[in-house]
Amino acid sequence: MNNTFTNKKLANLKSEKLNWETIQAEMKNKLGTDIYESWLKKITFVEEFHNYVLLSVPTRFIRDWITSRYLDQILQSLKNYKREIIRIEFKIVPQDLKNIKKEENQSKKIENISFLTDSFLQYNRIDPNKTFKNFITGSSNKLAFEASLKVSENVQNYNPLYIYGGVGMGKTHLLNSIGFELKKNNMVTFISAERFMYQFVKSIKSNDMVKFKEYFRNTNVLLIDDIQFMNGKEAMQEEFFHTFNALKEKGSKIIVSADRPPNRLSRIQERIKSRFSGGLVVDIQKPDYELRKKIISKKIEEFNNSYLDEIKISKEIEDFIGKEITGSIREIVGAINRIISFSRIYKKAPNISEIKVVLKDLLSLNENKVTIDLIQTLVCKFFKISKNEMLSSRRSRYLVRPRQIGIYLTKILTSKSLPEIGREFSNRDHTTIIHSVKTIEKLKETDRVMVDNINKLKNQILYNNSEDEI
Repeated sequence: MNNTFTNKKLANLKSEKLNWETIQAEMKNKLGTDIYESWLKKITFVEEFHNYVLLSVPTRFIRDWITSRYLDQILQSLKNYKREIIRIEFKIVPQDLKNIKKEENQSKKIENISFLTDSFLQYNRIDPNKTFKNFITGSSNKLAFEASLKVSENVQNYNPLYIYGGVGMGKTHLLNSIGFELKKNNMVTFISAERFMYQFVKSIKSNDMVKFKEYFRNTNVLLIDDIQFMNGKEAMQEEFFHTFNALKEKGSKIIVSADRPPNRLSRIQERIKSRFSGGLVVDIQKPDYELRKKIISKKIEEFNNSYLDEIKISKEIEDFIGKEITGSIREIVGAINRIISFSRIYKKAPNISEIKVVLKDLLSLNENKVTIDLIQTLVCKFFKISKNEMLSSRRSRYLVRPRQIGIYLTKILTSKSLPEIGREFSNRDHTTIIHSVKTIEKLKETDRVMVDNINKLKNQILYNNSEDEI
């Protein structure tokens, strides 16, 4: 199939119109039926232009989900078919409006488009979906939010504005919001430090530094994300220093984000750190409980409004996420996306036990408390046998299976080696441990009761939960 597709692509690269059904079929084959039916099937092909395609989806939520997870694969499939396609543009078309005549929407098309581009060809795009209006504030980010608002109102004494905070706290959202407001009346350049470095190196190699300098020094607003990535790159820092001075002299605004304050930037020139510290430095802290609740409620409200006739995420689930996931805002949004995905795939809202499994790697529960002794104790209690019986050499069926399950759970829930596990199970040989693990894995393929029992035990071991259902 791939050879046929490739030959067809090469033979008709210029003459043939894009076949969206072929692309969909390829994506279904590549990503699987479940993902295709849940998400990609909802994409509608609208129009093909010279170097990009316009697609539509029924809701913003679906668009955001697709673009955050599957956009690269879709774009690659399009480029495999027609190499001149370098970006995808989405617009929102609710289900009941899909049959409106194309010409009636033509004049409004650009306003409804979210640009998603090939990062090596386009990098200065402001995301219209990240604005001050949808930035959720709390005590942990209020100062950074207010400072960003002031900068967008042309307050000159906040120059440069330096925003720092951990990963996933909303720094990029604020930079994007500033750019979105200021681009109405200014020339705005929004770029990551990594992209700045890429363009810098590319310009040196192509002997085109004059163009590079003109581009970055003629802007009215320069927003640079993740400035810490300039560490150790002396030539790039030298160029940035002179660009910074040139922009300050002409009254241009400079807004920078980083993961740490200026004085803690490593391998960055002192004169650059000094200039950052000379402006307004604000931080974004970890979200407190109230902010987490506001973010969760907002995201779940968007989901519930998008799928009025489908599953509803309960208040109990919202409270659980808010209390247990205390890291970054990105982790909170990621947790909500997982739960929503679970709900749509299984056509039901998860219970708390299921959520604990789905969000296992994000929850702030201490899994290091899992010990072999705990596993043995809970397995024995579950199967109503004594620990002496489990660890004995007896091979009665009612003892062998719990023993094998105990060994299997120890293997998957701890970092113990096979010899270590063998020693804890009455000095059994490591080959016995391997046999037990393989036996349980094989039985799980056909024995539903076995799967349920293991899931119940796993839940009790990890989360000290005695519920009967997983």
